[in-house]
Amino acid sequence: LSRVRRMVGREGKLTERLETGACEGSWASAIDASNALVDDLVRPVSEVGRVLSAVAEGDLSPRMELRTQAPDGTGHPLRGEFLKVGRTVNNLVDQLSTFTDEVTRVASEVGTEGKLGGQARVRGMSGSWKDLTESVNTMAYRLTAQVRDIALVTTAVAKGDLSRKVTVHVAGEMLELKNTVNTMVDQLSSFSSEVTRVAREVGVEGELGGQAQVPGVAGVWKDLTDSVNLMAGNLTAQVRGIAQVTTAVASGDLSQKVTVSARGEVAQLADTINQMTETLRIFADEVTRVANEVGAEGQLGGQANVPGAAGTWKDLTDSVNTVFRNLTTQVRDIAAVTTAVANGDLSQKVTVDVAGEMLELKNTVNGMVDQLSAFGAEVTRVAREIGVEGELGGQAQVPGAAGTWKDLTDSVNTAFRNLTGQVRNIAQVTTAVANGDLSQKVTVDVSGEMLQLKNTVNTMVDQLSAFADQVTRMARDVGTEGRLGGQAVVPGVSGTWKELT
Repeated sequence: LSRVRRMVGREGKLTERLETGACEGSWASAIDASNALVDDLVRPVSEVGRVLSAVAEGDLSPRMELRTQAPDGTGHPLRGEFLKVGRTVNNLVDQLSTFTDEVTRVASEVGTEGKLGGQARVRGMSGSWKDLTESVNTMAYRLTAQVRDIALVTTAVAKGDLSRKVTVHVAGEMLELKNTVNTMVDQLSSFSSEVTRVAREVGVEGELGGQAQVPGVAGVWKDLTDSVNLMAGNLTAQVRGIAQVTTAVASGDLSQKVTVSARGEVAQLADTINQMTETLRIFADEVTRVANEVGAEGQLGGQANVPGAAGTWKDLTDSVNTVFRNLTTQVRDIAAVTTAVANGDLSQKVTVDVAGEMLELKNTVNGMVDQLSAFGAEVTRVAREIGVEGELGGQAQVPGAAGTWKDLTDSVNTAFRNLTGQVRNIAQVTTAVANGDLSQKVTVDVSGEMLQLKNTVNTMVDQLSAFADQVTRMARDVGTEGRLGGQAVVPGVSGTWKELT
């Protein structure tokens, strides 16, 4: 017993047991009972040690068994202090596991996924565990506030808003970061204002020669300011030199050249402008010559000749020549048609390939020819019907006629319609006279020679009526009433009517 007590209780060798030896009977039972007691005492301690060792190694998955298990397979649940210790250890591991999971989750969200604002939620915590959880949450909350405020400012800077500053309360290295960011914003704001001012003066207001003034800058900011000012100075000199030449070109002076000292693309631009000026001069001379031939002297068929022209200038020269060539062809074709129309030939049409306003002119001329042809055909038809075939009432039909052509068609139709009405009215009266009806008169509204004819017919009817009345009266006096010696009196008659009277 002393040995086992020393080995188990002092030296911690929990596997030591009493040796039964030659004991029998009650002694053997007492030894077995003592060993069973040691087993029951050692087993919870071993379980606690196993769980705590796993916890110490970072493994929070093991739990203490709350039921003993004998070597022979039998067992019973823990009771009393052993049960209390088991539950306490398991509760400790549960809280540690929950705390670890929550801290790991918050740390993963903040540090790995970049999700700020996370908080650890550990229910049932108290004492140091509660304080530790609150400390972790406070740290996460403050870190969130600090990072978000700095991110807000840097995001604003990235978007061009230099009015924001970091205002969150910080200390230590975060305070240094805050001051650094705010200083950066101040310098960027000052630099941006000056660069914007110079850029506005140069690019918007056209005021060359401006320089950026950024007091107190040093290092890269000073180098950057100096570079901007150098660029603005060089740009001013170069632009003014190029502007002088382009202004001269715009004013029609093609004698000037760019002489400003430049390199790189600006030098290429200067050479390009000088070449452009020379090509423009030759091109202008040629276009002026051809335009003078075509527009002033009326000599169609001229072509511009610009030796050495290439690229756009060659294309432009070719385009001008194509314009002159097409214009020559178009004008000559239209002139041929209009000349034919002037000579009474309505069989020709403008057939040259054109577009745009020239196409409208082509269609107009062809439409004019079509309308003239239709008008001529219709007038000829109606004139033949009336003048040759004697068919009155015909009207000229010219579909699509408008403007003067419609007015002319309407005038011809009015003339034919009036002539038809007049002839038919006179024919009606003369037919009535032929039928012995002397009561009708020509009533149609006429003028000129037709008015004379109207008056002549009406006078004839009046005289015939008066003659008939007198002859009838005499016949009645002599033949019916027996009055001899009567005379017919027909005032105003002459010629055959007078002789007949």
